[in-house]
Amino acid sequence: MLNKNYYELLSTHFPAWTKLTKTQQQIIIDNATLISIDKNALIQNTQAGCSGVLIIKEGTLRVYTLSEQGKEITLYRLNAGDICILSASCVIKDITFDIYIDTLTKCELIQILPCAFSRVMQENIYLEALTYKLATQRLCTVTWAMQQMIFTSFDKRLAEFLLNESHTINSDTINMTHEQIAKLMGTAREVVTRMLKYFSTEGYVELMRGKVKILNKKALEKL
Repeated sequence: MLNKNYYELLSTHFPAWTKLTKTQQQIIIDNATLISIDKNALIQNTQAGCSGVLIIKEGTLRVYTLSEQGKEITLYRLNAGDICILSASCVIKDITFDIYIDTLTKCELIQILPCAFSRVMQENIYLEALTYKLATQRLCTVTWAMQQMIFTSFDKRLAEFLLNESHTINSDTINMTHEQIAKLMGTAREVVTRMLKYFSTEGYVELMRGKVKILNKKALEKL
């Protein structure tokens, strides 16, 4: 069980927390667990079933799906402070596609059992509204990701990826291998390597072992 000392943590990360009754808050606390998971661990797949609601205390999760050919398609990433609502697919009955979740870094997560979350959600309209709001936001992100893959050329997608990563970490040096970039972008490593080499010859980036350094942001923004 989650120690009651984490009451403040839940109240901070759970937007509808103050809208729950004391009894409902206690139900959530009694059915929550603080778990630590190593990097590159699979925490949800179709066979494992519903993981419940995950609140990220530390670390980064990747949410993805698989094509019929077994190709991984990254939908989005979640960081500290985010709530992973699509992991509770058994609570939101309208989610019918397969969701996979793994850890990109070592993570500390608060896991709320789906039965408890579902019970409180059925009793509390604020939590129900929050749940569907979060699900809608994530599904909009999924739609955007699919549109990018289908309609946007790879050079533009890679330029946007590098710029977004640089902005997120506040650094021009991105500590990722070509394989890691390919995994996050849902493509083959060879495709990433070929385009990065082109960016390098154009002077947009400098390639180092396990790193990509942006040299010309304006050129990437132009793409």
